[in-house]
Amino acid sequence: MIKIKDLTHYLESIAPASLQESYDNSGLLVGNPNTVITGVMIALDSTEAVLDEAIAKGCNIVVAHHPIVFFGLKRFNGKGYVERTVMKAIKHDIALYAIHTNLDNIKAGVNQMICRKIGIQHTRILSPKKNLLKQLTVFVPQAQKTVVFEAMSQAGAGQLGDYSHWSFQTEGTGTFMPTDTANPTTGTANELNQVAETRIEVIFPDHLTHKVISVMQKAHPYETPAYFLQSLENDHPDIGSGMIGELETPMEAIAFLTQLKNSMDIGVIRHTNLLDKPIKRVAVCGGAGGFLLRKAIAQGADIFITADYKYHEFFDADHRIIIADIGHYESEQYTKELLQEFLKKKFGDELKLLLCDVNTNPVSYF
Repeated sequence: MIKIKDLTHYLESIAPASLQESYDNSGLLVGNPNTVITGVMIALDSTEAVLDEAIAKGCNIVVAHHPIVFFGLKRFNGKGYVERTVMKAIKHDIALYAIHTNLDNIKAGVNQMICRKIGIQHTRILSPKKNLLKQLTVFVPQAQKTVVFEAMSQAGAGQLGDYSHWSFQTEGTGTFMPTDTANPTTGTANELNQVAETRIEVIFPDHLTHKVISVMQKAHPYETPAYFLQSLENDHPDIGSGMIGELETPMEAIAFLTQLKNSMDIGVIRHTNLLDKPIKRVAVCGGAGGFLLRKAIAQGADIFITADYKYHEFFDADHRIIIADIGHYESEQYTKELLQEFLKKKFGDELKLLLCDVNTNPVSYF
């Protein structure tokens, strides 16, 4: 039996809740983590219509990209759509889970899905986040260095980009003097002891700090391992906003916009004046990404695909780049398929995983 906590723990191993923006409200919004799952409805938004579909199809959890609750609710009178949705979820014992900006901020997340749909290759994060990495330095007897290092690696240390088991190791001599009350693995009390040790340095994301240190201490042979931890200001190569990459073959602007409409299944694109050059480098950001325009220009993007642009903001293109606003819902609509892929990889046929049929786009075009 798979419980809600099994599903949420797995999703947060991919997109940790700590990576969400300060204004966000991702996570389990309604429901008991220990409830056994009967079916999962995957949607972009949690609305009353989505809950009706979940009820009709026997799903007791809705996994959505956008949180239905952003701010604190003081009353449950059914006055607005947010109150009504939460009340219906509670009444019918349906859990509501949101995986929003934490999914936006990972390399394998929303923006990578857009790049996949439109054929962008050699992708990288457009605006990597800083101060999300830690470096652990630990001193281990040489005979046990492999065991300790492998334990830390399995916990996620030393995984950067497409590489795992990254470390820097140096050999040296460690000294210590056990007291009468100590219980040393090796050495004599009240005598200065020398041991051939390896200094192991590994880097890992901040959210793994407790896990990495715990496994290191468990695998380490010493009663009191010697280690120190540092915060790094480095950019995190796999965490941040937006994405940038290249087309396999440059395309004329009109041809690319036509392909964009077809591959993203959209009816209209709002865009700035087309430039007299082919499109090769493409920057994207699902949802409202206007804050990334300068990054896209600085990194040589020929076009920036995003949503929610205002009239005056289009002038910021300043003939240096094409801004293409494809719509908020349209830019993120394939997030449902992305979440289904993640969950199928872990749970296979053990869970009923249904994509919501309801179109939750609040914007219509005439």
